[in-house]
Amino acid sequence: MRPYLPFLTALAEHNSKEWMDANKKWYQDTRAEFLEDVAVLLKGIGEWEPELLVFKPKDCVFRQNRDIRFSANKMPYKTNFGAYFSPKGKKSEGPGYYLQVQPGNSFIAGGIWMPMAETLKKIRKEIDYSGAELAKLESQPAFKSQFGEIEGEKLKTSPREYEPDHEFIEYLRLKSFTVSSKIADPDIASGAFLKIALDGFQKMRPLQEFLSKAIEDVEGAADIL
Repeated sequence: MRPYLPFLTALAEHNSKEWMDANKKWYQDTRAEFLEDVAVLLKGIGEWEPELLVFKPKDCVFRQNRDIRFSANKMPYKTNFGAYFSPKGKKSEGPGYYLQVQPGNSFIAGGIWMPMAETLKKIRKEIDYSGAELAKLESQPAFKSQFGEIEGEKLKTSPREYEPDHEFIEYLRLKSFTVSSKIADPDIASGAFLKIALDGFQKMRPLQEFLSKAIEDVEGAADIL
């Protein structure tokens, strides 16, 4: 059984440096197991994204400390474990695969969240040229049954460069291009989430490829996450 949920539940109840210091070994042991599971995911995704295999698990896992300098929430620690898998690393603006483990709020996600202006422009250009491809992948039964539709905050009107009656205007209005799927607590506890996550990541692969193709010449223009 994985120890993540008991630890994260306790951390949420006692979110302080004093508590973390007193439970340092519990945290270290739990994080070490999470790194082992991330290694499994890294190897699995690496079967179709071999560029990922240069990374170590710790390169994909987010820090537990929160940046509270400009936040009204002064709790010092995140109450989830998170890992992000992208061929050019956590700082890449390219599409990636995300796992969050949190009691009652575990999920996988993928795509690009709030890209910078130049990258967004490139994605919209690709939609203008190849929106039918995006619509086709979104309509695939395996994709649709798990993720529903591509999500993201939308413009209230059409982008300046495109007519309101554009065939793919709903995609063009998006400011993020993501999909997500919940994972139940029992699947986290048992470790079944590893297979669930890899299966889900494989299903979202066509979206990742579409987005990668769109931005391949602007990679490195900005950071994500």
